[in-house]
Amino acid sequence: MAGMGMGGVLLGRVPVLGATSRPRMETPWLDTGIKRQLADVALNAARSKGATYADVRIGRYLNQFIITREDKVLNIVDTESYGMGIRVIANGSWGFAATDKLDKDNIARSAEMAVSIAKENARLQSQPVQLAPQKGYGEVSWKTPIIKNGFDIPIKEKAEMLLAVNDAAMKAGASFIDTALFLVNEQKYFASTDGSYIDQDIHRIWPTFTVTKIDSKTGKFETRDSLGSPMGTGYEYLTPDDSRKIRTVTTLYRDRYDMLEDARLAAVQAGEKLAAKSVEPGKYDLVLDPSNLYLTIHESAGHPSELDRVLGYEANFAGTSFLTLDKWKTKKFNYGSKLVNIVADRTQPGSLGAVGYDDEGVGCKEWDIIKDGVLVNYQAIRDQAHIIGLNESQGCCYSQSWQDVQFQRMANISLRPGPTPLTPNELIKNVEKGIYIVGAGSYSIDQQRYNFQFSGQLFYEIRNGKIAGMLKDVAYQANTQEFWNSCAAVCDQRDYRLGGTFFDGKGQPPQSNAVSHGSATARFNGINVINTARKI
Repeated sequence: MAGMGMGGVLLGRVPVLGATSRPRMETPWLDTGIKRQLADVALNAARSKGATYADVRIGRYLNQFIITREDKVLNIVDTESYGMGIRVIANGSWGFAATDKLDKDNIARSAEMAVSIAKENARLQSQPVQLAPQKGYGEVSWKTPIIKNGFDIPIKEKAEMLLAVNDAAMKAGASFIDTALFLVNEQKYFASTDGSYIDQDIHRIWPTFTVTKIDSKTGKFETRDSLGSPMGTGYEYLTPDDSRKIRTVTTLYRDRYDMLEDARLAAVQAGEKLAAKSVEPGKYDLVLDPSNLYLTIHESAGHPSELDRVLGYEANFAGTSFLTLDKWKTKKFNYGSKLVNIVADRTQPGSLGAVGYDDEGVGCKEWDIIKDGVLVNYQAIRDQAHIIGLNESQGCCYSQSWQDVQFQRMANISLRPGPTPLTPNELIKNVEKGIYIVGAGSYSIDQQRYNFQFSGQLFYEIRNGKIAGMLKDVAYQANTQEFWNSCAAVCDQRDYRLGGTFFDGKGQPPQSNAVSHGSATARFNGINVINTARKI
């Protein structure tokens, strides 16, 4: 969580470690027929008070966190939150109210309050809200395609799995290891005056760890984090597929993750890092594994293409963007080399952002952000679409809970794999002086998402087309435009993998969003590398 710098956003909404969590509902969750009745109460009440548009989100949000260290279970947190959020337009302005009392009287009062808030907001608003048209879908549903529901697996079994991971790492030479398993289930029902009644059941999972190895003679230590990705899938993600097991630098899989094997390998690699050569600063060709590149995509492509940042709506908190509207209007702005094709996609199977419909009832889809190195589009929702000449929303509206208003959030943003057959080994063969980087590490990027610095978990020197040994103290620096213009090769679809984060923070009050970023291994020529251990 700290690695993404946004863990506190989530922790403000769940009990602190050691606290007592809210008990689960003793009665079954509402069926769709009852949810439709309650939604209609809110929609009718809003219209009767003057709303020209209204939508309703009835949500039940389940979270489970299991945290262990070496041979101990440190904590188990099990939370549940449920209620209704009502958003309206009245007198050309937005209004919002929410309630956890799901009876008809309270729902009607909350809808009336949302309309009152909208009318007060309208007194200060210079231009009315302009919504992109959206045809109602009627009654539809969508579910994350899972094989095993992680919430149905006994806690004892999940804790024992984490402890087995710890044991494997300790036997392989780790000094310490902490592990965690995060599970999320969002049960969301959306209804609107457009005529949509959408029921969705969304699952996410994140197994993770940090291994530490201490040199007993010097007291120095090195760490290696998990290389597994958080995914939009079920507990089957943690069932290794022996037929596809990969025992190399990375133990990532498209649809399976062998956490135990990764932890065992991490203990060995943390020891190797202690003996690794410190990098010599200078210009290198970088070969970035998807487990590293996803974070650079997130910060330098995902965030700057959010239209609300471009328009300055996030300037007070999360920053702005160098991808200003004037650059988009030219249709010629050179973001990267012709190999750089960055796409937004909320339908990608297994991704954290995969849903059928967003939180304002728009069917999700795929669209281009960067095409052949040129900026061609942004990420926009219904009340932003007209600003960039779109006739419809791109379906990237999201709220972290029923009690928070939905707004524009990052879709899955990914680098398309290269069209020409190319494996990582073949890519490395053409590098004379380079560094192969695996896993995400610390990073820094400015408020406009332009100047940045990124590190990683594992670093390997490339000399004359071959891996020459491990390095440490590596970070690479660039600005977004020069970095993506240095992209010289991208491996093909066979190497394509997802990375991502559970905790992408944004907004005031802050909200957290889960999002994935896919890529294949890619090469970037002539990037400045610094030694993070040397004093300036």
